Amino acid sequence: MKMLTHFAFLVVFTFLSPLHAAETARPNIVYILADDLGYGDAGCYNSASKIPTPCIDHLAHEGMRFTDAHSPSAVCTPTRYALLTGRYAWRTRLQRNVIGSFAPPLIAEKQLTVAGMLREKGYATACIGKWHLGWGWPKPGDGGKRDFTQPISDGPTARGFDSYFGTDVPNYPPYCFIENDRTVGIPSIAAPVGRDAFNIAGPMVPDWKLVEVLPGLQKRAVAYIEKAAKSGQPFFLYLPLTSPHYPVLPMATFRGKSRAGDYGDFVLQTDTLVGEVLDALKHGGVADNTLVIFTSDNGPEVSGEVKNGVYDRLKDFGHASMGTLRGAKRDAWEGGHRVPFIARWPGKIAAGSTSNETICHVDLMATLAAKLDVKLPADAGVDSVNILPALLGEKRNAPLREATVHHSGQGKFAIRRGD
Repeated sequence: MKMLTHFAFLVVFTFLSPLHAAETARPNIVYILADDLGYGDAGCYNSASKIPTPCIDHLAHEGMRFTDAHSPSAVCTPTRYALLTGRYAWRTRLQRNVIGSFAPPLIAEKQLTVAGMLREKGYATACIGKWHLGWGWPKPGDGGKRDFTQPISDGPTARGFDSYFGTDVPNYPPYCFIENDRTVGIPSIAAPVGRDAFNIAGPMVPDWKLVEVLPGLQKRAVAYIEKAAKSGQPFFLYLPLTSPHYPVLPMATFRGKSRAGDYGDFVLQTDTLVGEVLDALKHGGVADNTLVIFTSDNGPEVSGEVKNGVYDRLKDFGHASMGTLRGAKRDAWEGGHRVPFIARWPGKIAAGSTSNETICHVDLMATLAAKLDVKLPADAGVDSVNILPALLGEKRNAPLREATVHHSGQGKFAIRRGD
């Protein structure tokens, strides 16, 4: 009887061990990209911050905090392009600024994306949040109106993602949520420009409320993780938030809870969303096999663009969103592109650790390719560098990146190498 029991154990162990090893070799990946969050907003980066960020700070306590991480650009569209393709956006038609409302896709149809690469390795892939990389929008018909009953081609689900839910840009029309390749509801009325932060004219679904955008993304992200955790399939959730970008509209429950005005309250709401995502991973039993990255797409918004922008905030509240750095969003100065970057991966990344390695968001593709043993095509990830050694705390005598190219919103360039 003992021999039979021992034999049965060996059989089960032999069959299950490779499966377990395969799953741990393919960690789930959750990439949270805040919008316009400054290097000095979170408490773990700025002890003098006037904004409570307990969830982000706790993530740093459980993972690695990078002090020299950079967005590929000082504005959002080129950063998103580089993050998902491993290529700097100045290799495309976009040489400065961002793409506008109803712009065509920036990612070429056959360009490999991080999502596409992961899907080929058996991952479920989802994008929830702000896309801002262009779509194949329906062409305007009679009277200049677009037929939103038609599918919208060449969006996230045509660029490697199994599913998408979000709003293309919160302050760009159409004012609505989009799910996969359809608008949720029909944008049939004109947005009331000049009121409630609608600063660009365009179609809107009835009863659209900008203050409900971020809670809608949070709800959908938590639901996705809960479902994905039960499936047993590794998943990649790209979660590009709409906050604390303009329009700065924190929910009533967060108003007055920071010491940095509406912006500070909106950052606190963003921090709460991060906490809900982490809780969903924990409750789903997948936290230990999930790489979580939290960062920002560029530096904080400047005064003049929004009420209480970064310089007004410093004057009115004594809060420095850029920390001790020079410059802000759109600038080639470091305040425009040096960003918070925190990575947690239990058992792989040392808890409470700090790295001063120079890294860039464009490095995601090469890093995941190295982890998953993917040989990239010649035209994929050409600017991406494998930063896995930094994440795992491996000692090196030379920097991982030979140099890093910085790109301002106005199309100005700078190159960083060494100190």
